[in-house]
Amino acid sequence: MSRQLLLEHLATGLTHVCQCWAIKRRDGVVLGFTDHDRTLRFDGVDFVADSGMTARALSSTTGLSVDNTEAVGVLTAATITETDIAAGRYDQAEVTVWQVRWDDVTARQVNFRGTMGEITRNGGQFQVDLRGLAEALNQPQGRSYLKTCSAVLGDSRCAINTQTEAAYVAEVDVDRATDGQSFDLATLVPFHAEWFKNGFLQVMTGAAKGLSATIKEDRLVGTRREVLLWQPLGIAISVGDQLRLVAGCDKRAETCREKFSNLANFQGFPHIPGDDWLMAVPRSGDVNNGGSLL
Repeated sequence: MSRQLLLEHLATGLTHVCQCWAIKRRDGVVLGFTDHDRTLRFDGVDFVADSGMTARALSSTTGLSVDNTEAVGVLTAATITETDIAAGRYDQAEVTVWQVRWDDVTARQVNFRGTMGEITRNGGQFQVDLRGLAEALNQPQGRSYLKTCSAVLGDSRCAINTQTEAAYVAEVDVDRATDGQSFDLATLVPFHAEWFKNGFLQVMTGAAKGLSATIKEDRLVGTRREVLLWQPLGIAISVGDQLRLVAGCDKRAETCREKFSNLANFQGFPHIPGDDWLMAVPRSGDVNNGGSLL
């Protein structure tokens, strides 16, 4: 109905329309912007005027081609900040763009829906590529036949519960200063060394709440535990912030059996022949009776 109202308004030839766009981050925060000269509100979102946000013309195609556009904006402390962009808070954020009749916001239609892609920053401004819903269809699909497991720890194929299973999750408060990449934590008995290697560190409280990163190293040094991330978190971690560590998996069959007791759900092929086997030729010293080479 709202789209029909807009089309009837456009048919008059004298239009009062503007663009509104909403950004929904993965942590649940929703920001609204408009190129109108006053703030508009609908769907429970305030679309702020004078935000410095502009959007370029949308390229829309039929079939499975990817719709794309760009958004340009000013970095401000009140809305989109350079710190949040660097921390990855806007990575893969959902974007919806409406054409709206500004004097009757019930007359509107969605012109674009997708996610945020690459973000570049320069001179106090940012520019972001917006990727349409068809972008997901460009991703490789199908199963790969590898010795290692193709499942992600905790997903439906793996079936390990990494949310509440005490054997695979630990929570600890930061009690010493950190550079955001290496953490000196309590020992976390009964988890042995490298238990969280290849796992994830999530920030549960503090300024960096919602950020996560992959764990590169997990070592026990004396009475303390040293956790090193592959990349530093974009926002500083303070003493008292709570961290959540999720056990890591190196995707080997041995790890699946011994660490997780989950070999029945292993999604790899540990006995698949390797390149050496495929390139092997008969030799006089071998047993050439047609039997298995494994």
